[in-house]
Amino acid sequence: MSPSPLSLTSQLIELPGVGPRRAKQLAALGLTNIGKLVAHLPVRHEWHEPTRSIADLAEGEQGSAVGEVTSTRMAGRFPKQRFQAKLADESGSIDLVWFNGSYLRKHIQPGLWLRVQGRVATYNHHLQMANPAFDVLAEEADAGARDEALGRRLVPVYPAGEGLKSRAIADAISAALPDALPLIDDHLPEAFRKHRGLPALRDAYRMEHAPVDEEEVAVSRRRLAYDELLMLQLGVQLRRAELRQEGRAIALRADQELHERILSRLPFQPTPGQLAAMAELAADLGQDTPANRLIQGDVGSGKTMVAAYAMLMAVATGHQAAIMAPTEILAEQHERSLRAMLKRADVRVAMLTGALSTTERQGVLAEIAIGHADIVVGTHALLTETVKFNGLALAIIDEQHRFGVHQRAALRDKAGETIPHTLVMTATPIPRTVAISVLGDLDVTTIGDMPPGRKPVHTEHIPGATRAWAYERLREHACKGGLGFVVAPAIGDSTQQLELSTTDDAEPGKEPLVGVLDLVEELKAGPLEGLRLGLLHGKMPTAAREAVMERFRNGEVQVLVATTIVEVGVDVQGATCMVVEQADRFGLAQLHQLRGRVGRGGVPDGLRPECLLVAEPTTDIGVQRLKAMTSTNDGFRLAEADFALRGPGELFGSRQSGAIPLRVADLVRDAELLELARRDAQEWVERSPSLGNEEDTILRRRVLRTVGEWLGLADVG
Repeated sequence: MSPSPLSLTSQLIELPGVGPRRAKQLAALGLTNIGKLVAHLPVRHEWHEPTRSIADLAEGEQGSAVGEVTSTRMAGRFPKQRFQAKLADESGSIDLVWFNGSYLRKHIQPGLWLRVQGRVATYNHHLQMANPAFDVLAEEADAGARDEALGRRLVPVYPAGEGLKSRAIADAISAALPDALPLIDDHLPEAFRKHRGLPALRDAYRMEHAPVDEEEVAVSRRRLAYDELLMLQLGVQLRRAELRQEGRAIALRADQELHERILSRLPFQPTPGQLAAMAELAADLGQDTPANRLIQGDVGSGKTMVAAYAMLMAVATGHQAAIMAPTEILAEQHERSLRAMLKRADVRVAMLTGALSTTERQGVLAEIAIGHADIVVGTHALLTETVKFNGLALAIIDEQHRFGVHQRAALRDKAGETIPHTLVMTATPIPRTVAISVLGDLDVTTIGDMPPGRKPVHTEHIPGATRAWAYERLREHACKGGLGFVVAPAIGDSTQQLELSTTDDAEPGKEPLVGVLDLVEELKAGPLEGLRLGLLHGKMPTAAREAVMERFRNGEVQVLVATTIVEVGVDVQGATCMVVEQADRFGLAQLHQLRGRVGRGGVPDGLRPECLLVAEPTTDIGVQRLKAMTSTNDGFRLAEADFALRGPGELFGSRQSGAIPLRVADLVRDAELLELARRDAQEWVERSPSLGNEEDTILRRRVLRTVGEWLGLADVG
């Protein structure tokens, strides 16, 4: 009886050469069936050279040899031990060394035959390979015959796991390919592929796993990268269409009389950029189609005033508006700003955060539920089930990179039968490729100018050896009437209470983190002796935080020593100088946000707004970040620089349902391919809404499987 044919859902135990132990090792990597195994892509490809006699190996070349292990030893001291072996054939011998390779002493022993590949060097007048790739061979004859048949070849290198080498994965994939490749259905029509120069999907997988040359690797990579970007863009376009079709919003009043009335209530004359943003919002919010718009602007560009304009449109129409911030201090700042901004308007503002007592919370919930609160400011507390609105027409999410699509949806669901208009705001400008790839479901409004009188902040990198000079500058600011910040990355010591922002990746370092608890004492007794210092960090009770911030605003505190809790939501008009300790421990976007806390108001004569970055960077990326910070105040340019330095990171998306689902595509390198995928996705959804056409069945299924949960698309269509 012949065995049943393999399918893409067949278990790996059915593959020739894969026993129970190997199947268990593969399953630990998530490779549980044929389809998942074939989709396990190489991390790179390496040229494997035909084996040569050891005597024929030449220094500086990439070489391969077969021989018998004649001796092994451990050298060096823990933790820098190295495992050494001597490999010999009939022509001579070569030394092999694996750094941090103590685990190999259990696997490589005298008498074993190995094929090794690596760069050949000379050490102590003897040939050596450092950290060579190797295969254990059954016997010498098999090694020579197999290598002669294979010749020079391009070999895939796979992500592996404990006890499971890349070669073992390659062997399993080689066994699966003949049966698996014909079973792979393509979700792209043939004419569509040919027009874009893309190979068939099954051919792309063959070229990944068994390439003839580097050109085939490039061709397959382009197809698979395009597929990932197309899936992402189709998901974004489907979400965009879904948001516009899933229900009706309340069309807010948007006429010239209301526009002038709102402007008369605002304390400042809007800039041209703010007026343009208000016009875009009025056009959006005046429709009964739910608006879904991103408002981005650099630090200090006046996004809160634009948000206030939109919220007053909702209030004037007889409905409620809510604004959600990621931290209590930012929510408190919004409440304070809105109350000051709207003191001439008959608008009731309420705040809901986790810091409220039970009695206070119940009172605020009641005001929201009966409609006595026109504008509600809050944190994640707004998302709890106990919060019931009486007519939510507008939901605003600030610092939107701290939230994901599911949290956006949770706030939107608070409106009941109607869908509230949704605005998201960010002071972290978004590179175009990220905006396209992740936020394509949003319309984008950019506030490109700054309020009049805002002075550029002079930024300087201060090496550790001249750290005292930074505090001399800060003292001068304080003595002339300016207020100052000192920012450090931690509350206490380097092992506890780290308060770096989780939205930015910091540069790792070996030096202990500077904590504000120790730093404030050092400064009081040293460089800032005699000045009035305050302390602020996230572990302080809300009342204590509010008290120190109020004393700082009115000048009772001259210098505020704080963690990154002041990164957003702190608007102190008199702040003119900031010193950032261990600035190399912060990300570029975070440093720009911190810098934005100074220079927001008037500056005493003889001074200029300053941000002094104390740092001893230990990596190239740390040096480049500091150079970028000292070269420009433009947040949009810095965003592009940050994106180029570290890729998308967590700029947008990681809090949605994991990182952006890209394994092959690179948003920096594949920007042109992303643009193509975006255009194709837009056209596709226009002609096949919800991908509901019969010929799009496979494509739709794959879109939902790859990005559906991440984008909140599980129930599309």
